[in-house]
Amino acid sequence: MKVNAPLLTSLIALWTMTPSSVAQDNTVPPPLSLDMTNVTVSGLSSGGYMATQFHLAHSDWVTGVGVLAAGPYYCAQGDITQALAKCVDKLASPIDIVALNKHAKTYEEQGKIAPLENLHAAKVWLYHGTKDTRVIRKVSDRLYEQYQAWVDENNIKYVNDKPTAHLFPTQKNGGDCQTSKAPYIGKCNYDAAGAMLSHLVGDLNSPDDQLSGALYTIDQHASSGGYASTLAKEAFVYVPENCASGEPCRAHISFHGCNQYADAVGNAYVTQTGINTWADDNNIVVLYPQTKKSLFMPLNPQGCWDWWGYTSSDYANRDGEQIKAVTQMLKSLNHEGGSARHFEAEGAKMKETPNE
Repeated sequence: MKVNAPLLTSLIALWTMTPSSVAQDNTVPPPLSLDMTNVTVSGLSSGGYMATQFHLAHSDWVTGVGVLAAGPYYCAQGDITQALAKCVDKLASPIDIVALNKHAKTYEEQGKIAPLENLHAAKVWLYHGTKDTRVIRKVSDRLYEQYQAWVDENNIKYVNDKPTAHLFPTQKNGGDCQTSKAPYIGKCNYDAAGAMLSHLVGDLNSPDDQLSGALYTIDQHASSGGYASTLAKEAFVYVPENCASGEPCRAHISFHGCNQYADAVGNAYVTQTGINTWADDNNIVVLYPQTKKSLFMPLNPQGCWDWWGYTSSDYANRDGEQIKAVTQMLKSLNHEGGSARHFEAEGAKMKETPNE
């Protein structure tokens, strides 16, 4: 793994946000009954890169992925210089998808990712805004090309015709849709969360104007099996009322982008994307794992997910610490696979403006 601190700082500066905080109380949620064979994941920007990495690592039980504003799997190849030159806002030279896919095949042979044949039946939803200059269209196109080599074409949806900047587009939440700034959620008259989950999951109930569930915090360090050294103390989980009552529910993991972690933007990403609105009426528990910034090695001053190798050379496979940590966190939510004793609730009920 190659690390160049000035280049890393330059890359991270592509996402700049304003710090804030998240309030908490001590309410403990009930154990959950989750379908651990049919999990979906999603993410924006660095979180989009992580969503793809998590998908390939665990495609034996992760059956769908939604990626907003990110490039192909293993694009950076463990090298921050490569990340800057090919995977963000420019293409200094063409991205060799054949070589990247060959590397994925090597990981498969080593048992570091699940069998690639699992991907054939996966559901994939990709998004790139026409006004996005932070991660350019040519980079996102390469992710689409990569998934075409693995996934049934009928299972891939690529939305690339919406005039949005580098952000998570919503129907009516967030700021100016044409401007990429904190907290990177835009009022764009487009329900990306609904479009994504409808593709990944299938027939969904249209959300109503009320949220039944609550937003809780989970101790990432206590529930991650010791793999959360580069993550924040707490993550968040949205639990619909039916799921809290013990009904079997699906699980979705949503990865924030750089500088969208809770210490930077409070609960903006956790509450404003619209994902919870759809989850609430469709029995989907949503896990929002959280990174943290680091001004020391491993250097990560803006709290990005590791998609270039700042944690280890195994960052993109099952042996990567962040992938291991999130896997263990999800299992800890499930009544069958772990305990709920490390949970703390954030408020009695979560407030979010439903998309219409």
